[in-house]
Amino acid sequence: MKIKNLLALACAVPLTAQADTGGFVEDAHLSIKARNFYMNRNFLDDRTAQNYSEEWAQGFIATFESGFTQGTVGFGVDAIGLLGIKLDTGNGRKGGGTLLLEEDSDGAKDSYSKGGAALKARLSKTELKFGEQLVNLPVLATTDNRLLPETTQGWLLTSKELDGLTMHAGHFTAMRSRDQSEHDSGRLSSLDLIGADYQLNRNLNLRAYHSDVDDYWRKYYVGATAVMPLSDGYAFKLDFNGYDTRSQGQARAGELDNRIWSLAASLTAGPHGFLIAHQRVSGQGNYTYGVDGNSTVFLANSVQYSDFNYENERSWQARYDFNFAALGVPGLTFMTRYLRGTDFHTAQTDNGRAWERDIDVKYVVQSGSAKDLSFRVRQASFRSPDRGVNFNEVRLITEYPLNLF
Repeated sequence: MKIKNLLALACAVPLTAQADTGGFVEDAHLSIKARNFYMNRNFLDDRTAQNYSEEWAQGFIATFESGFTQGTVGFGVDAIGLLGIKLDTGNGRKGGGTLLLEEDSDGAKDSYSKGGAALKARLSKTELKFGEQLVNLPVLATTDNRLLPETTQGWLLTSKELDGLTMHAGHFTAMRSRDQSEHDSGRLSSLDLIGADYQLNRNLNLRAYHSDVDDYWRKYYVGATAVMPLSDGYAFKLDFNGYDTRSQGQARAGELDNRIWSLAASLTAGPHGFLIAHQRVSGQGNYTYGVDGNSTVFLANSVQYSDFNYENERSWQARYDFNFAALGVPGLTFMTRYLRGTDFHTAQTDNGRAWERDIDVKYVVQSGSAKDLSFRVRQASFRSPDRGVNFNEVRLITEYPLNLF
């Protein structure tokens, strides 16, 4: 889709008066998040070159957001600075997919850093941002599930002129990977996107997006979330997500022509949460992502390790959550889930099998000088002889957000 068409579609709404603004300095915010991340994976068979991987690192994520200058069109600037420091990764324990630290020919670097800035302009309730960004859209989502987040470079137009409707259009030309400092380490060719979220009412949200990635694929995405309050402390939710992907140009990710969708039903009952989900892939190839962001997989069964996104795969999930505030421990939460995938295709079989079990415990300090300091333990076990992967994994994550102004 041509850039001029993206701009025309995204701007085809009437502009209202300039949104209220306090000023470039008055509305500015600077925050630093300190993230300590330990991760290990213990591989349980002999088919992997390395049967144990382990890394421990300290990260710092600094973000600055200015306000907008006064006037009909307001201008501002956002910036992000990222620093990762190696704490420990012993000989023979680096690798195996931890993706915490940048490597060179000698192994994990002692430190690595990256950063950038974006200029922004706002007219009424429409904002244009150009430069280094964090993006979280169904067809372009920078991931933040390791030490440092991915970032992407380009422009993004966001319009909220109509009540309940948020429209996006964008063009991006680079992706910086989570464990790399190189400008385009993600090897993004060129990505155009357009889409919208519509909050029809307080209980129903609808979403539709389209993206084109040169020489990789084009994607369509649709989603809907319906929330049905039942009584005090009880609510039922249905969440649907689906992608249609087809390769194009040089088809650098292989020949793709597939559909994937998931439907999740969840019930909140006081401190308890229950969820079941089904996900299904059809067509040619796996559902593929990554060059367009390692979180561009808005699907119910995309979990700690697997996405259950292999060709023809059918998968089910059962999940349970508990909030310990009901027992007098606010800030403490627990989650466990089990997923099973069947019938997926690989080079060796048309009847592949896999399962994953996850456990997640998190505590957030609620008050005092350490308010918002969080401690999190994540454990995953994955088994699939048909995929040649069998391992147990542990992640220990501590985060402390500091708002400077």
